[in-house]
Amino acid sequence: MQSSGQASATSLPIGSDADLAWVRQQVRQCAAQLGFGLVQQTKLVTAASELARNTLVHGGGGRAEITPLDNGRSRGLRMSFIDNGPGIRDMELAMTDGYTTGGGLGLGLSGAKRLVHEFSVDTEPGRGTTVTAVAWVAQVPASRPGVG
Repeated sequence: MQSSGQASATSLPIGSDADLAWVRQQVRQCAAQLGFGLVQQTKLVTAASELARNTLVHGGGGRAEITPLDNGRSRGLRMSFIDNGPGIRDMELAMTDGYTTGGGLGLGLSGAKRLVHEFSVDTEPGRGTTVTAVAWVAQVPASRPGVG
């Protein structure tokens, strides 16, 4: 059961290059509605683009789930990329800076991880992969305890 402050996820198929463009567009639109600034929006769209392409190219397609978040203190966006492909055999190598198998933006998983606040990969060879990335709207604290 979802908390009252959390909207439902939007599930988007990833099966073609056209789907990648649709995922990017939906992430940008959702991020703008949540109050992410232009720089944060660009980071989210860049991470989503890389992760969606990985889902298509390495996972044989799958889906993206885009979920607005609200924890009572801040708004955020969770992006999950799910496939039933071959899985990632060597996570350590896959998370190495500069590691790419070509065709994407060259960011790889490690680059996408640097663009968000929270990042996790659930994978098992032969079972598929789910990559989840979460970012929170940057907010200036109203006040700090003991200050003022």
